[in-house]
Amino acid sequence: MLLCGNALLRAGLTHLLSGTCFAVIEAKAGFVDYASAPGLYIVDGTSSQQMLDFVQQAKRLHPTARIVALANSFDLEAIQLAVSAGVDSFCLATAAREVLINILELTMLGERILPGSVIQSLLRQAPALSSASQLSSEQNAQDPRVGKLSRRETVILQSLMGGDANKVIARKLEITEATIKVHVKSILRKIGAANRTQAAMWANENLRNGDQPLRKN
Repeated sequence: MLLCGNALLRAGLTHLLSGTCFAVIEAKAGFVDYASAPGLYIVDGTSSQQMLDFVQQAKRLHPTARIVALANSFDLEAIQLAVSAGVDSFCLATAAREVLINILELTMLGERILPGSVIQSLLRQAPALSSASQLSSEQNAQDPRVGKLSRRETVILQSLMGGDANKVIARKLEITEATIKVHVKSILRKIGAANRTQAAMWANENLRNGDQPLRKN
């Protein structure tokens, strides 16, 4: 027995699955208890939110029922949300009748099915997703004290990494040596360093090359 909540989808499935072991019935509002609990649900995956609502209701009433989502396309986020909610398999609405029947049969046997075209699409997205994840991890791992430094302080700290004396830094930035000393004291306080050497070591670990180019302003 197969439960479907979309009238148009249900009509199409009834036609496609005629003569098979699957009997399509209507999913009424409120999921009225059936004399025989449905073994399989097909949900319309066109609207992610409606699909998730349907799946949650189905799982609440029939926790052991298997669920197949049917839609013209699936993206990675929709698949992740659907799997978390309890969807077992995915089928494209453009799939041939034989493919649909095979997916339903395999799902009832405990398998999880994802269309090949969807897998290929996800594989194409993988490098970009991996790069974005790596960048996000690097940003999250950055010492929060870096954000406390002003642009000028970051420039001076980079010079300390290079071993420059206050006089040299002052000449590069065209400001007085006394001003450099004030900035250095502020840097030590913000990053919790006791001296210039500790500050340079901290900068070497926490400032990426090119974070702030050496500029006069």
